[in-house]
Amino acid sequence: MVDIYIIDLFVIGLLLLMVTLGSGWIARLPLSFAIIYLLVGIFLGPYGLGLVQLRRDQVFNTELLEKITELVVIISVFSCGLRIVRPLRLGVWDITVRLIVFLMPISIFALAVVGKLFLGMNWGEAILLGAILAPTDPVLASEVQLTDTNDQDELRFGLTSEGGLNDALAFPFVYFGIHALKDDNWSNWFQQWITVDLIWAIASGIVMGIVVAKSIVFIEQKIQKRRATDELMEDFIAISTILLTYSLTEMINGYGFLAVFVAGLVVQRSYRKNPEKPLAQLEFVEQIEKLLEVGTILLLGSILLFKPMLNYAMQSLIVIILLFFIIRPVGVWISTIGKRPLESQRRTLHPGTRLLFGWFGIRGVGSLYYLAYAFGHGLKGEAGEKIAWITYTTIVVSVIVHGISTTPLMKWYEHNLTNQKKTTPPATIDEFE
Repeated sequence: MVDIYIIDLFVIGLLLLMVTLGSGWIARLPLSFAIIYLLVGIFLGPYGLGLVQLRRDQVFNTELLEKITELVVIISVFSCGLRIVRPLRLGVWDITVRLIVFLMPISIFALAVVGKLFLGMNWGEAILLGAILAPTDPVLASEVQLTDTNDQDELRFGLTSEGGLNDALAFPFVYFGIHALKDDNWSNWFQQWITVDLIWAIASGIVMGIVVAKSIVFIEQKIQKRRATDELMEDFIAISTILLTYSLTEMINGYGFLAVFVAGLVVQRSYRKNPEKPLAQLEFVEQIEKLLEVGTILLLGSILLFKPMLNYAMQSLIVIILLFFIIRPVGVWISTIGKRPLESQRRTLHPGTRLLFGWFGIRGVGSLYYLAYAFGHGLKGEAGEKIAWITYTTIVVSVIVHGISTTPLMKWYEHNLTNQKKTTPPATIDEFE
C-alpha cells in the first residue's frame, strides 16, 4: 500500500510539470493558473481522491492555514515592494493614497452595512467580515500587477501598490472586529484600538521596514567588500530580509505585512551601484511566491464542502454581487474623482481605466489569512461558520470570474488605452535621489 503522502507528492509534482510546460498555452487562454490549482485541490479533497484531509472541525484547520497564508502574504508584499521603482513622492503615489485612504474604508464600511442589514450580523461580526473581504490580494493578482521595474503603467502600478499595502492596513479593522466580538461596549477598548492597533502598529511597521532593510543592506555591502558570498546563497538575503523584518516588527506589536512591503521598497532603492541585485532577488522571491500559491490554492480547494456552501449560498451571493459590481466599482469611482494620470495628457483617468480598477478587486490568500487569524482570536460558533463560508465562496468566485476575465480585459486595455498614452522613459534609480 502506497503512503498517501507519497501520492500527494506525485500529484503536486505532476501538476507543477503540467502547468509549467503548458504555461505558454495557458497564458493565452481566458484562464488563470489559480483556477487550475483550485480544481486540482477539489479533486484531491473529500469529493475526489480524498488525499488531502485538513479538517479537524467543520470549518478547517485554522492554525495550519494561518501559518501557510501568513508566509505567502509576507513574501508577496515584499515582491510588490521590489517591483515598484517610482519616486516616493505624494504626487506620484496619488492613486495608491486614494485606493488605500478612501477605497479601503469605503469597502469595509459598505460590507459591514451589508452584514448588518442583510446577513443578520451584529456590528462586530459585520466589521470583521468587511475587514476580511475588503483587501485585494497581492498573490492572485500578479497578472494585473507591474510586470517588471520598467513598467510604469498607472493601472498596474495602482493595483500593485494597493495589493502590497491594503493587506497590511486592513489589520486595524480586523482587530476592531475581534475587540467588538469580545466586548460590545466599545468604550472599554476603543482608545486602546486607536493608540495601539492603529497609530502605533502602523507607525512602527513603517519605521521597522526602513530600519531593518537598511541595516541588512548596509551589513551585506560591508561584508561583500571584504569577501564575496557564494552566488548560489546570495538570493537567500531576500528571504532573510523578509523574515527578520516581519518577526522583529511583530515582536514590538507593529504590522509586519506593512513593514515587509516597506522593506521591499527600501531594498529596491538601496543598490544604486548594482541595480541587478534587487532584480535577482525579485526573480527568486517570485519563484517562491508561485510555489506557495500552488500549495495555498490546492488547500483551499481541498477544504471546500458543498453542503455548508449551499447553506450560506444566498448570503454569499448577496455579498459577491454587491462587492464585485457595486461596492468596489463605486468606491473606486468615488476615490478617483479628479485623479489626473501621470503618463497622459488627459485631465482625468480614462473611464475604462477606472472601470478596470473597479473590476480587478481580486480576493484570495490575504482574506484566507485574516479569516484564519480571526478564528484563532475569538471568532467561533454560528457567526464563525457564516463568515468562513461566505469568505470561501467569495474567494472561489473571485478566482473563477477574475481569472477568466483578466487576460481578455488586459489585452483590451493594452491595445486600446495604453497606446493613447504619452510616452515616458522608464524610471531609473537616479530619480530617487
